[in-house]
Amino acid sequence: MSSSNLFAAISALSPLDGRYASRVDALRPLMSEQGFMHRRVQVEITWFVALSEAGFNEFPRLGADDRAYLLSLVQQFSAADAEAIKAIEKVTNHDVKAVEYWIKSKFEGRPALLAASEFVHFACTSEDINNTSHALQLKAAREQVILPAVDKIIAKLRTMSQAYAQVPMLSRTHGQTASPTTVGKEIANVVVRLMAARAKIAGVKLLAKMNGAVGNYNAHLSAWPEFDWEAFSRRVIESPEPGADAATSAAPWGLGVTFQPYSIQIEPHDYMAELFDAVARLNTILTDWSRDVWGYVSLGYFKQRLKAGEIGSSTMPHKVNPIDFENAEGNLGIANALLRHLAEKLPVSRWQRDLTDSTVLRNMGVALGYSQLAYSSLSVGLDKLELNEENLAADLDNAWEVLAEPIQTVMRRYGVQGAYEKLKEVTRGKTVAAADLHRLIRSLDIPVTEKERLLAMTPASYVGKAAELANRA
Repeated sequence: MSSSNLFAAISALSPLDGRYASRVDALRPLMSEQGFMHRRVQVEITWFVALSEAGFNEFPRLGADDRAYLLSLVQQFSAADAEAIKAIEKVTNHDVKAVEYWIKSKFEGRPALLAASEFVHFACTSEDINNTSHALQLKAAREQVILPAVDKIIAKLRTMSQAYAQVPMLSRTHGQTASPTTVGKEIANVVVRLMAARAKIAGVKLLAKMNGAVGNYNAHLSAWPEFDWEAFSRRVIESPEPGADAATSAAPWGLGVTFQPYSIQIEPHDYMAELFDAVARLNTILTDWSRDVWGYVSLGYFKQRLKAGEIGSSTMPHKVNPIDFENAEGNLGIANALLRHLAEKLPVSRWQRDLTDSTVLRNMGVALGYSQLAYSSLSVGLDKLELNEENLAADLDNAWEVLAEPIQTVMRRYGVQGAYEKLKEVTRGKTVAAADLHRLIRSLDIPVTEKERLLAMTPASYVGKAAELANRA
């Protein structure tokens, strides 16, 4: 790292751009201001090319060479291009207008493009460009970063749930010993919850509108009153993004998101609230898991693989702290605070437009960045875990009181009066040994075969369908 980059990292206000910058590199080109500019350029050029295909005499269809050139402006958009737009913005004091001027500046030496230059940003309000750009940013972030990171965690947990499906483990309800389960079943519970939450994230339709200053195609119809602008806008928004053959293909260029037919000046942002709520719900599940696995490490159910040179405590050399799960929990909390603010604020706008959403939307990448940072920490932590079957077995062997449940349930089956009360007298608040329970079992007026089955039972064998359920997940 160069000295200038090191200084920039150390002096960054956000740890996402400083200490943890490398952990969120995948999001940076998508959710940064440069990423936003890139999508604005994509939207402006897609709209421009679509207009050339609309059949207007005033704007004939562009040739393959010009289309290829325009596509290259999108596909090869660079940090230098973003800086050039920022330089224009210093003069215009308007970010979308700066994008328009930058695109027009790229038409020099191309007669057909120069002749049609007034069709750049034609009939658009800034929000037509911005809302579609936000949808494209979220589409890329969801598909390229967030869901793959979640899938990695789910895959790891699924592997663990099956590997440990039959390893018995003492449960704790209210922090107290309870009916045994298996390690795999407890992990499977998390897998199933995460899969449902992931489906919610993936299922949110990303919406966009291109309908003018207050959503009524006013400017569009003033230019071509007979043209079906609503159908045209839908086609631009919903047609797939252009592929490698876009310059010569007859297929229309589009943005590949879902058309929003009703809006004020801004797209209502309800889909964003749905998406951010869905991510927050998944993050809550991961917070729950982070705390649980932290506790399992504390109980000694899991050990953590050592990393050469790593120090757990400045004064206690023996410590191997579960820092990855602690980091994950902390970052999930920050992410959810931001995600929930986004979800609550963005659908609210005064009359046809106020600017509060614009300010807030610039923090989408921060919210997703803290989520991604947490997912990264969780993945690292999960890869360090090693099961400590010896501790698990010892914990179970010290908890014979948990067999009070099956014993009294069998007693109830055979009509033994006061079954619950008798077991409560023997076990509640006491240290219970196998001999204590066996003495009680032998005294019961139940079939011999049932006595033998209960006498053979141990805390480690009393796990119900846990292994089957773990493998099924």
